[in-house]
Amino acid sequence: MYAAPAGVFVLLLFVVPLLLVGQMSASEWPLLQGSRGINLPDNYAGIADDRLFWPAVGFTLKYTVIVVVVLLVLAMGMALLVQERRRGVGFLRTAYFLPVSLGLASASLLFWGFYSPQIGPIDPILEWLGITDEPIRWIGTPNMALFSSIVLVVWKFAGFFMLILMVGLQSIPNEVYEAARVDGASKVQSFFRITLPLLRPSIALCLIISITGSLLAFDQFFILTNGGPDNSTTTVVMMIYREAFRRFDLGSAAALSVVVLLVLLVINIAQFRYLRRGADD
Repeated sequence: MYAAPAGVFVLLLFVVPLLLVGQMSASEWPLLQGSRGINLPDNYAGIADDRLFWPAVGFTLKYTVIVVVVLLVLAMGMALLVQERRRGVGFLRTAYFLPVSLGLASASLLFWGFYSPQIGPIDPILEWLGITDEPIRWIGTPNMALFSSIVLVVWKFAGFFMLILMVGLQSIPNEVYEAARVDGASKVQSFFRITLPLLRPSIALCLIISITGSLLAFDQFFILTNGGPDNSTTTVVMMIYREAFRRFDLGSAAALSVVVLLVLLVINIAQFRYLRRGADD
C-alpha cells in the first residue's frame, strides 16, 4: 500500500509514455493526425539519411567531452579549496553554489543578454579596458558559439559537482592522510594515491550525471544559439525537437528518441559496472 502511489506515478509518467514512444517509433505518426499504421523500420532507417544527423552526433560528442572534462577539473579544484572550515569558506561555498539555484532556461536567457552586442555589458567593458576595438561575435561563429555555451554550462553546474566532490572529500578519514605524511608522502602523492582512489564513487556519480546531461543538451542551445550558426550547434535532442514540432513527424522523432535512450542505457550500464568494480577492488 505504501508503494502503490509511487508505482502508479512510475506507471503513468514513465512506463506508459515509454511504450507510446515505442509505438510511435514503429509507425507513421504525423503530429496533428495521429497514427497511420506501422511503417517499421522506415523511421529508424531514415535517421542516418538526415544530412544533419552525423554533424549533430559529432557536435554532441565534442560538446560532451569538453564540458565533462572542464566541469570535473574545475569542480575538483573548487572542492579542494572549500573542503576545510576556515575564514571565508562559507562565503565561497555559497557563491559557488548560487548559480545552481537558477534554472537552465533562465541562465541561458541571462547569458544571451550578456552576449548581446546591443544590450550586453561584456563588450562595452572589454572595449573600455582596451582589450577589443569592436563587439565580439560571441554566438556568431561555430567556435565562439560552442565556447559561449560551455561557459554558460560550467558557470551553472560547477557548484553542483563541487558539492558532490566536497562531500566525498570530507568523508575521507584524516587518519589516512596523517599515516601518509608519516610515511613521507607529499601532497601531490597523497592526492593521486589517496584522494582520487577514495573519491572514485563521487567521481563516478559526477561522470554519470554530467555525461547524461551533456548528451541530452537542449535548453542552452535552443535559447542561446537556436542551433546556429549554420546548424553548427545543433544537438541530437534538438533534432528530435525539429522532427516533432517543425516537421510534425512524431514517428521519426520517436525513433531518434529510442536510439538516444538505448545509447544512454549502454553508457550508464558501463559506468555502473566500472563503479561496482572499483568498489569491489
